[in-house]
Amino acid sequence: MNSEVVGTVATAASDLVALSHSIHAEPELAFEEHRSVAKIAELLSQRGFDIETPVAELPTALRASYGSGDLVVGIFAEYDALPEIGHACGHNIIAASAVGAGLALAPLADRLGITVRVLGTPAEESGGGKVLMLERGVFDDLGAALMVHPGPEDIAGAASLAMADLAVTFSGREAHASAAPQLGRNAADAATVAQVGLGLLRQHLSAGQQMHGIISDGGVAPNIVPARTEMHYYLRAQTSDSLADLTERALACFEAGALAAGCTHEIRTVSPNYTELRPDPWLVRSYRELIVEMGRSPLAPALEGSRPLGSTDMGNVTHVLPGIHPVIGIESGGAATHQPAFAAACVTDSADRAVTDGAVALACTAIRAATDPAARERLLEGAQRRAVAGR
Repeated sequence: MNSEVVGTVATAASDLVALSHSIHAEPELAFEEHRSVAKIAELLSQRGFDIETPVAELPTALRASYGSGDLVVGIFAEYDALPEIGHACGHNIIAASAVGAGLALAPLADRLGITVRVLGTPAEESGGGKVLMLERGVFDDLGAALMVHPGPEDIAGAASLAMADLAVTFSGREAHASAAPQLGRNAADAATVAQVGLGLLRQHLSAGQQMHGIISDGGVAPNIVPARTEMHYYLRAQTSDSLADLTERALACFEAGALAAGCTHEIRTVSPNYTELRPDPWLVRSYRELIVEMGRSPLAPALEGSRPLGSTDMGNVTHVLPGIHPVIGIESGGAATHQPAFAAACVTDSADRAVTDGAVALACTAIRAATDPAARERLLEGAQRRAVAGR
């Protein structure tokens, strides 16, 4: 463990914990994280980072840089919250640990020959901020992309599922539900038939395929035949190819609902498709060794694939450049992410330790990559290839 990193994080710990708690106290939804990104920018600016925001035409994206080395190390921060239950995914911990890793690496940047790049990525929960930033070239010069995500246990080589995020709108015709129902075309019936089709389809899904959703608009009054309903559905699978197969079958269920109810339907992509995580084996191995040295007990590698953590737009990043998205464990009393009790757990002493441990582990993983000749050469060559391809 690098003693300078440990010392820098210890010195900054009160600021990092305060940042985590402040973001947690003011949860903001996707693409609306103005207060959160301002707090991150202020702390990094105070420590000498060059700040750029907005980035890639995203008002709540951030790029903070320190140093001028040829190997650019990206540390990713997330900070969007969930509707009603706030930071039940612990993005306040992600943001603070990323800032901590950036602060720890900055004094070493010249010695290591690196550029430290803290990247604020909005709208992970819905909207795919990283996908948009990736497509717009923000990550083209990165040699590696690193972040940590809180959860109930430590998982170094965390897995995730590919995901499609779809809104389906059914359009029918209003009528008095009692006096003249025969004049109506019931869009709620279309949604019901579609859901029945999806429910029956579940028996025939392949391993790892999932479907879950809500009725986000179900009509306006019981005595009016609904002319409009909307379903919001997530489709998930272990791979992007499997997701494409599932999507085709689910679309047929939506079409069947519209046909049966005499309605029309329209499908809108809410977020770009998320691909499954493809963590870099060398970086995963280094991170695992470091957190074991810190006294943490990560899940055995053979079991990592059995703990999919949902879906993340970091998956798209790891398909393009070497990256990791490990889970750092906090004491949550049995609560899982996206539960109110997990939100409460994200500002406990255990969560605060995850902030500092995560910052140290990420920074030390970056140092290992920068000082290992073969790893450094591999990361630099990959960045050069992407830069040439992007011209």
